[in-house]
Amino acid sequence: MTLKDWNIPHGWFEEIINSIGECVVIIDREGMVRHLNNAYCKFLETTKEEAVGKPVQNVIENTRMHMVLKTGQAELSAIQSIKGNEMVANRYPIYLDGEIAGAVGTVKFRNRQEWVEYARKIQSLLEELNYYKTTLEGALESKYSFEDLIGQSKPFLEAKQLAERVAGSQSSVLLLGESGTGKELFAHAMHQRSSRGPFPFVRVNCASIPEHLLESELFGYEEGAFTGAKRGGKKGKFQLAHRGTIFLDEIGDMPLAMQNKLLRVLQEKEIERVGGQAPIPIDVRVIAATHRNLEKMVQEGTFRQDLYYRLNVIKIDIPPLRERKDDIVRIAQFLLKKLERNFNRHGIQLSEEVVKRLQYHNWPGNIRELENVLERAVNVLDQAEIHVTHLPLYLRDDEKQMMHSNESKEEATSTLQPLKETIMAAEKEAIMQALKAAEGNKLAAARLLDISKTSFYDKCKLYNV
Repeated sequence: MTLKDWNIPHGWFEEIINSIGECVVIIDREGMVRHLNNAYCKFLETTKEEAVGKPVQNVIENTRMHMVLKTGQAELSAIQSIKGNEMVANRYPIYLDGEIAGAVGTVKFRNRQEWVEYARKIQSLLEELNYYKTTLEGALESKYSFEDLIGQSKPFLEAKQLAERVAGSQSSVLLLGESGTGKELFAHAMHQRSSRGPFPFVRVNCASIPEHLLESELFGYEEGAFTGAKRGGKKGKFQLAHRGTIFLDEIGDMPLAMQNKLLRVLQEKEIERVGGQAPIPIDVRVIAATHRNLEKMVQEGTFRQDLYYRLNVIKIDIPPLRERKDDIVRIAQFLLKKLERNFNRHGIQLSEEVVKRLQYHNWPGNIRELENVLERAVNVLDQAEIHVTHLPLYLRDDEKQMMHSNESKEEATSTLQPLKETIMAAEKEAIMQALKAAEGNKLAAARLLDISKTSFYDKCKLYNV
């Protein structure tokens, strides 16, 4: 028997439609139901006699079968809500002699229990997708405004006012300041104040990403670009920041090879993924930050001069906390309000003695160190007022130095030391303070003082520290 000789009896068709395990509906060119199989009748809690001959919109909730008649286009894997459940539907036009004669629709489930389980899985996936979408959107938003930049001292106000003036500009900004001075907060505030505020704010710490991964993190990669590359490739930080702002923190730690590629991106306003063949245009404003002396690095050949000038269109110097002692109490009170929310505490105050200690301390770790000190105090606080006993040991030891300082002021006119000895004493004191702030970590202490590891070790040996 040949295929030509094989004819399917007409009576088989209804049995086939009823046995395939999917809900099936067939409508004519007027949108009237011509057939509804048993599975669909059961799901809709209706009968063929009640459904056939009626407009499909009156039989199936949220249907688009009649739209397929108008467009002549199939709709595949479409989400449709029926009786509070999210279902997946396929809709196909039926052509006879080149004209639309009707349409057929299917719903993929074999029985009600299977559909309930399937709907539960879909709902779970939708909730998970919404969670990750919300998380990603939150991660790409600026969190701070200029109202969060606390301080009234002259050098800080000058930096803040300059940042506010240039926030709406499209030019690159270079934020300079010691670690912990609030450079990232400035970047957040500038992005939020700009016309790019509704778009992504993407943060990249150039010092924390291994050199061999930095290019793919910044510019993304194509599928198969290297072993372990994700299917479909991956967008880089610059692509994620399209139409928004990218904040390149610790730009002074970027390897020279990457500096060259970054320069090209800034000049051409396009990126090329790892393993990619075609450039991708981008519209991104760059805000960079560093605690390093980039001018010195340029002279030493460790930072590209052309990249430095490309980034240094607008330079904002953020003063360290020791240069804005009048702001310390104001900042501390602001941070305490934040800690009160985190620890579910209320009305925490600073004693007068603690205020004196905070104003006397040199704060090599700047605002970050101050926040850590206050958080430590709140953790051990058993009342509403912070006293000296709640402070870390190195701040309690400042009492002797304060007394010595006061005595020194009284005797200054008669006990002046040679300049060399004064400088050496100041260096030794700075090293000891840095070690305390870094909890004994010499490498971290050297970074706080912005000197090389070798110089730091030599001075420790010289001063027997």
